[in-house]
Amino acid sequence: MGAEASGSGPALQELVREAEISLLECKVCFERFGHRQQRRPRNLPCGHVVCLACVAALAHPRTLALECPFCRRACRGCDTSDCLPVLHLLELLGSALRPAPAAPRSAPCSPGALTCHRAFGGWGTLVNPTGLALCPKTGRVVVVHDGRRRVRIFDSGGGCAHQFGEKGEAAQDIRYPLDVTVTNDCHVVVTDAGDRSIKVFDFFGQIKLVIGGQFSLPWGVETTPQNGVVVTDAEAGSLHLLEVDFPEGVLQRTERLQVHLCCPRGVAVSWLTGAIAVLEHPLGPGSGASSTTVKVFSASMQLIGQVDSFGLSLLFPSRITASAVTFDHQGNVIVADTANQAVLCLGKPEEFPVLKPIITHGLSHPVALTFTKENALLVLDSAAHSIKVYKADWG
Repeated sequence: MGAEASGSGPALQELVREAEISLLECKVCFERFGHRQQRRPRNLPCGHVVCLACVAALAHPRTLALECPFCRRACRGCDTSDCLPVLHLLELLGSALRPAPAAPRSAPCSPGALTCHRAFGGWGTLVNPTGLALCPKTGRVVVVHDGRRRVRIFDSGGGCAHQFGEKGEAAQDIRYPLDVTVTNDCHVVVTDAGDRSIKVFDFFGQIKLVIGGQFSLPWGVETTPQNGVVVTDAEAGSLHLLEVDFPEGVLQRTERLQVHLCCPRGVAVSWLTGAIAVLEHPLGPGSGASSTTVKVFSASMQLIGQVDSFGLSLLFPSRITASAVTFDHQGNVIVADTANQAVLCLGKPEEFPVLKPIITHGLSHPVALTFTKENALLVLDSAAHSIKVYKADWG
């Protein structure tokens, strides 16, 4: 009996942590709800819950009109009401939510599991974000989204450093960004589905190069260790390498690395081995709408690993829909799974498939992944309009 009671401690701590992240945090400002006025949870008529401070910030100062930041249903600030279930939950978990002064953070559920340390962005700062990248030199975070200025750059603390890339029809504007990468010399490369082009900016937002007319639908983009850029073409079913003189804004060479891919979207490059991972979304007969395939090629473009949704379903209790792919610093393939709101490690390509969940809580719709030099994993959560920072936490 005593062993059973003692074993429930970590499980209870994990439950409290999950409740704090999923239920007791305003998803606009990422502050914990509370009983004091500005932090009180408020029900919007649509059913979503935000804190009173965010209701006040979102509402028009005279008419009090506002839109729900999640479903965009219109309402007025005076139509909101206290969310009693959240207030009651705060009372029930009150003592558990206050960290003991000398108590270390609880260990993750399994070796290699990651816990969310912070999040930044939020609705209004980001709108339906689609791509995420890190600047190799500065460590700043670059996100493309559906805002008026399509590229937003955050500093290491999560504050907005600057933004650029106007929404518009001009050649230098960005119509519909899908993905982004930052080169070794700090140039920002964006795939634009609106005019089916690739656009290169310097880190301050000045346009350097527009590559148009060569792609049917450029989608994923990633920088190589040699400062080249690999791009997937989802409609043409191909993978391309671009060599660019970025300071001069000159395209020097293009090479088609792979053809006959099935709607390739996400792409990642291992800086350890030079391997390239491509995420396919087959659309042919017999492939489900959520079917995905991860293919990994060596630096010489030999296929060295492959696994699809069906193969992964043999190792996981539910169907997996991979939405993003990256490599960790050890060369393991990491994918985001929108079907299960999780992040999974598939192991090294030669070991496929070795499946280990590393994030299973706190995500809504993960669409992009990248690791920092400090080995933190950044996850772009499109439904929460935010970047979430996960780290290994060994207690």
